[in-house]
Amino acid sequence: MLTTTRQLQPSSRILARRLPELHSALYRALNVLLPDALAETDHLVSQLGSGPELYLEVIERHPYTTFVRLSYIIGAERSHNPNAHVRIYHDAAMAEATAFSPQQGIQRFAGPDLAINSLVARSWRLNRALLKWVDYLIAQGHGAETMRPAGDFPAPIAAAAPEA
Repeated sequence: MLTTTRQLQPSSRILARRLPELHSALYRALNVLLPDALAETDHLVSQLGSGPELYLEVIERHPYTTFVRLSYIIGAERSHNPNAHVRIYHDAAMAEATAFSPQQGIQRFAGPDLAINSLVARSWRLNRALLKWVDYLIAQGHGAETMRPAGDFPAPIAAAAPEA
């Protein structure tokens, strides 16, 4: 008797072929969220009603790429959660999540000891989660018109912003 098994997760080969499409979708969503003022300032904040502040920090800026941190500022302790680190490739019109959790910033996830299958699956999960969060932020009303330089806000917010 022949038994067939059903694969619950797409194979890493399929995910690897679909990653560029996901990176392009993330880039398009970020273009709705991020203002042109991103080129002029490294710290932006968006506040909608009584909700948490959405904070954007430019970590690195290069001719064709920008590395940013996107997070909510939550509570009196002003913690960043989630803490999304995103590399934006302007020339390729793509963006990819390099981290998406409160505990991690930039960590090394590649190397000769790590299987390519787990790297592809991890990248897929990070980027998919970030795309869903960015879509949620846009649906809530965050966008280029609500993002303002952090310097326009009262001193406690500007003081809590990490230095570049």
